Amino acid sequence: MEVLEIVQTTLSYLLITIAGIFVIVNPLTTAFAFMSLTTKMSELRRKEIAMKATRISTSLFFIFALLGGLIFQLFGITLAAFRIAGGIILFGIAMGMITSRNGGDETTTKPEGEIADDISVIPLAIPFISGPGSIATVMILTSEAPTIYHTVIVFFAVLFTTVSCYFSMVYSKVIVRYLGDAGRQIITKVFGLILSVIAVQFVVNGIANVVVDFGIFEIPGVEPGGGIEVE
Repeated sequence: MEVLEIVQTTLSYLLITIAGIFVIVNPLTTAFAFMSLTTKMSELRRKEIAMKATRISTSLFFIFALLGGLIFQLFGITLAAFRIAGGIILFGIAMGMITSRNGGDETTTKPEGEIADDISVIPLAIPFISGPGSIATVMILTSEAPTIYHTVIVFFAVLFTTVSCYFSMVYSKVIVRYLGDAGRQIITKVFGLILSVIAVQFVVNGIANVVVDFGIFEIPGVEPGGGIEVE
């Protein structure tokens, strides 16, 4: 019975983690952006750009996931505060996805600088795949992971999402052809709704930690120490 409970808990955490990261990254948006940016490129070049963007974004996610605790310590940030701030940011993104007329795909201007000609870095890897909201989500998930196994699950969810982005870019022509703008907008709005719920849960968890840490009153299931105390 204990083994069954562990399996159920692990699967539940895996699904929640994948949903949280997958929804905020939204590979469909990346596919449409990739399609519009690579229309005149050869198939080989398109695959090279997709692979490079996937590698860069995956590396960024892993770096922030590993250094999340160190960043909290360095700047004296509590996990509770980061949950609340991250939840507010994600909620803003979710509202943009729900209310946007173009399905949350904002027009991206070409950046200036040496990496401007490499679209695999900007805007594909940053910010379409690994944007501020998705990075914050990964940092929160890894920071509140109860065991090393849960942390591994977060890394797997990141890898699953970025690999999905790769295939969405490689097969973007097929996705654009069959979904069209209407299909993309519907799916993006559904993703926005799911993301808004996840964002609210982040804020609720953060507030619960603050209430318990300050000793206002006890909340069943919420332990004190939601983050590092600021001196």
